[in-house]
Amino acid sequence: GTPPVTLEELDVKTLCNLTPGTSVSVGDVLYPELFSQEELQDKAEASRKKAEAVAEAQRRKKEKKEKAKKAQQQQQQGGGGSGDADQPEFTKIEIRVGQITKVWNHPEADKLFCEDIDMGGSEGGAPRQIASGLREHYTLEQMMSRKVLVVCNLKAAKIVGFASNGMVLAAKANDGSGKVELIDPPADAIVGERITIEGLTGDPLSSTQVKKKKIWDKVAKNLKTMDGGIASWDGKPLLTSKGPCQAATLGGAPIS
Repeated sequence: GTPPVTLEELDVKTLCNLTPGTSVSVGDVLYPELFSQEELQDKAEASRKKAEAVAEAQRRKKEKKEKAKKAQQQQQQGGGGSGDADQPEFTKIEIRVGQITKVWNHPEADKLFCEDIDMGGSEGGAPRQIASGLREHYTLEQMMSRKVLVVCNLKAAKIVGFASNGMVLAAKANDGSGKVELIDPPADAIVGERITIEGLTGDPLSSTQVKKKKIWDKVAKNLKTMDGGIASWDGKPLLTSKGPCQAATLGGAPIS
């Protein structure tokens, strides 16, 4: 709103024609950026994924805060953070969606893959390394970029010299064929999301408590696929926010 002046008329001390206190407004864009329809769709998809990631991060933050609060209450009450007596066993185990970002053959074990698995924001962005005995059933190409279910609160263990920090879940046929199939989350499942069962709630225990109380052994005996390959615990489907998890073809097969 300040009328223009010539250089000769400017204040020689400030070289400024602006009046203090004058409000500034943003006008129209002179040169708008042009995008093709494909680029616009890519941007929309990227925005959608970003929004999902932010929502999942907020959910995890809230979950972590509630978990810390509950653990503090249990500690004050002498519970030691070992879970409520009535807490369903499944909820004491932490199973999340992971995505394999790197996979290679174990140099000293013919049956093992070594994997870097992205666990999303649930672990601060650092990949989790896990060894899986799946080389007789999958190729490196089939494993790469695959989304899998990861048991996160097991004690880390050395497997033929490789530090494995968790377990990738798979179903094994009980008909003697030896067929093994990974348990797949939905294709659009959010990396880092915790697997749930409808109607069951509870915070996972620490890896120390899981080992001490043999929680995984108790949970694993009731993990199996149902008709259609749907993964279940005690007859109830394992769920993500995008739908159930399942094996490709195996029904009635134990999961471990």
